[in-house]
Amino acid sequence: MKCISIFLFCAAAVCAADFTTGQAARLVIGQTTFTSQDSNSSDTILGAASGIAYAADTLFVADSNRVGASPSNHRVLLYQNLSGMLPRPTDPLTYNSKCPACVGQATLVLGQPDFTTATLNFAATSTSLRLPTAVASDGVHLVVGDTDHNRVLIWNRIPTTNNAPADVVVGQPNFTSTSLPGNIPNAKSMRGPQGVWIQNGRLYVADTQNNRVLIFNRIPTSNGAAADVVLGQPDFTTFVEPDLTQQKNNVAANQLLNPVAVSSDGVHVFVTDLGYNRVLIWNSIPTANGQAADVAVGQPDLVSSIANNAFSTNPTDTTVPPIQTPVLCTSSNGTDTNSHPTYPNSCNATVSFPRFALAAGNRLFIADGGNDRVLLFNNIPTTNGASADMVIGQIGGSVNQASDAADSLRTPMSLAWDGTNLYISDSYNRRITVYSVGENTVPYAGVRNAASLDITARGRVTITGAIQAADSIDINIGGTQSTDSAGKVTTTGGADYKYTVVATDTIGTIVTALAALINAANSNVGDTNVYGTPDLATGDVLLTSRKPGTDGNAITVFVTVTAASSATLAQIVAAASGSTLSGGGDAAAIAPGSIVSVLGTNLSFHTASADTTQNALPTKLGGTQVYFNGIPAPLVLVSPEKVNAQIPWELGDTTSINAYVRSESDDGTVMVTTPVAVTIVVANPGIYSQPDTVPSVGIVYHASSYASGVVSVDGSATAGDTATVGIEDRGYTYTVQTGDTLDAIRNALVNLINQDPKVTATPSGEFDRILLTARVQGPEGNGLPYTASASSSATVIMTPIGTALCCAAIANSKVTPQSPAVPGELIYVYATGLGVPVLNDGNKDLIQTGIQYPAGGPVTTPASFVNSIAGGKTADVISATLLPGSVGLYQVLLHLNPDLPTDPFSQLTIAQDIYVSNIVTLPIVTGQ
Repeated sequence: MKCISIFLFCAAAVCAADFTTGQAARLVIGQTTFTSQDSNSSDTILGAASGIAYAADTLFVADSNRVGASPSNHRVLLYQNLSGMLPRPTDPLTYNSKCPACVGQATLVLGQPDFTTATLNFAATSTSLRLPTAVASDGVHLVVGDTDHNRVLIWNRIPTTNNAPADVVVGQPNFTSTSLPGNIPNAKSMRGPQGVWIQNGRLYVADTQNNRVLIFNRIPTSNGAAADVVLGQPDFTTFVEPDLTQQKNNVAANQLLNPVAVSSDGVHVFVTDLGYNRVLIWNSIPTANGQAADVAVGQPDLVSSIANNAFSTNPTDTTVPPIQTPVLCTSSNGTDTNSHPTYPNSCNATVSFPRFALAAGNRLFIADGGNDRVLLFNNIPTTNGASADMVIGQIGGSVNQASDAADSLRTPMSLAWDGTNLYISDSYNRRITVYSVGENTVPYAGVRNAASLDITARGRVTITGAIQAADSIDINIGGTQSTDSAGKVTTTGGADYKYTVVATDTIGTIVTALAALINAANSNVGDTNVYGTPDLATGDVLLTSRKPGTDGNAITVFVTVTAASSATLAQIVAAASGSTLSGGGDAAAIAPGSIVSVLGTNLSFHTASADTTQNALPTKLGGTQVYFNGIPAPLVLVSPEKVNAQIPWELGDTTSINAYVRSESDDGTVMVTTPVAVTIVVANPGIYSQPDTVPSVGIVYHASSYASGVVSVDGSATAGDTATVGIEDRGYTYTVQTGDTLDAIRNALVNLINQDPKVTATPSGEFDRILLTARVQGPEGNGLPYTASASSSATVIMTPIGTALCCAAIANSKVTPQSPAVPGELIYVYATGLGVPVLNDGNKDLIQTGIQYPAGGPVTTPASFVNSIAGGKTADVISATLLPGSVGLYQVLLHLNPDLPTDPFSQLTIAQDIYVSNIVTLPIVTGQ
């Protein structure tokens, strides 16, 4: 029943729901997207807020900070009837705004006359605020730390009108005073208070610049009231050194340095001791001045204060690098050059300049500001140096990924909890992020391009030379190489695969044997790093990474050839394509409009596929939905392990979104996953391939039953130059006019060529290419010669890609080993993730999320330029257009280079900007 009492929605869902390390926020308050960072503050747009609190169905926000984030709006916002603004975690969402996950509209403002004013109030009054950084409420009172007025304001009832005056001030004798009693404080004074808390009738104040926490045993009802208990100092009047550079490091269990927050759960007191890089815990409510804390979080003891106190080194140690001794980070992350263990600079037990601590449901949350994260402890720590169970804002305790992404934070300042949602003030991102528990079934980077899924690194070892018995080839995978002073190269570590040549061998038997050795390693499980595939036509051992994405780019490959004897030279030759595999990429960076796969476990109670004959994809399928920034996504299929959906086209104006799955069972049970972040980029293409093939065999089609050729128009346009395309003995010449572009030259030549009796011409969608096509269908058009040239000294460059039309095939038939592609042929590949297209006629209404691109629609061109490599040579991109009758799919028309060699495993990629697709293979055979 604990689950039901803490997580209110759990009774209607699944009681295994929890937070998870690296999860994304479910909702965002104060911005129109997770990444917008709008500074034009209003009732829906926040500045760089710091303190937050929750009580009485109201979120209180101090919309200012003292860390230099901008803007500071010198106001406190109230979001009343908050439950009516925020959907519950299990609620279905409606696409009624650009970002249904972006919620909240302030209902009341204090410190300013309205929501659009952000005046800095130097003069203190009962209504003015100057850099308020802390708020607290018990559901009746409201307390605000008015930091730069050196005071705390109290409203005896939660205000109901804008700019309502406070009822009581403490820290000052009246509402107009902001004075300080010099460097000798007293029980009634405050200097720059940054933390307030109300619990069981007590008021707690983090009197930051006086290095102390004040406790009022009753909420004050008169101005200038004196505190009853002080923590961090032995008494109320201890001298405070104002010069931080002169302050002594007197770290102890009863000392504080710049405490910025204080809170309590009614049993414990938690003080965020910023200057000493720790959170202190009192196991009971202190009643005596200077009472010592019982536990320190973020330090191994009560007398240490190092930020990220992960490990130590002996200052007298002359070892280079010095030997590390673990302090809080006890798990080694590797070894140094002397084989001594090393340790991470931070981990789940360290903190750096913490900003807030909050106990809720016997858990403790700590806003670890300097590490841009929140630490979550499943139980209130009882020993020093405890390690957090989970981390929010990072994918791990040793990774600082500070950004504006949906799963990241930049100096979190404060925390609040409403029984279901955890609120985090994310000052530098000008937002409050809202986190909720869910089923932890979608892993980090679990939303991936559905075509590529994993952009795997590849490599090859090429075998050439002559056969000589007893020569040997050794392929080392995953080792390291070093060279001594004499130039001798030594390979250590990794796995060695050695084959000794026999007299009856051929290059083909050698590559087959080496691939078999690689795949038979580890009791026929195979090498832990790569798969091996023999390419008999090229004499290559193809290596495909078993590690995902960019991790595969670090897999090393070293090849050694040894002669049969010391008296002979080796005749066999072996060379790796590189010292490491290459081409591994990030399939989890997603372009708008992409078809994606959400991968995980227990994602859906049902398995179902959409009826793709319908014009529109459903947003609910088999009781399952996927939300991107709260937008219900069009669905292709749902299953327990995978959900395929379309990223909405309209999400192109952000760089990070959240994603989660919601599924309903037949008995009404609702399951939601914890959200994950999805990186949004302009374009990151993925090519569809046949499933379960290694290396990946592309889904490739012959494009034309007419012989074809390509002419490239490059350079620049200069008036008076001429450009000519020749078909047999017929020439078509255009004289460049003033104001012409390369497009104009190309289009003029197309018009001229279309007068030819044997050839038609069309402009390509990418580059400035002219596609020549025989008028007669079938092989009769093959061999028709063509040329291209420009006048002497012309700046326009005319290049024929080939010398004759070729390669008529059976249009729209699949490329297979039995029907291979040929050099110079036009082929189709199919892809997703090429980004938002630009319609040639500007009719953007034809592109709608979840709606099929219409049959007969105009050819589109991706906004991000497309290029391609096939068989190691440039493949001309003739067009890359949305496929009519499909959602989110591109048909890419490629012209293969005429000089490609035979290779049944020719590798093909397409690329846009810095992103290169997954590698697919296709058979290419010359002389067909």
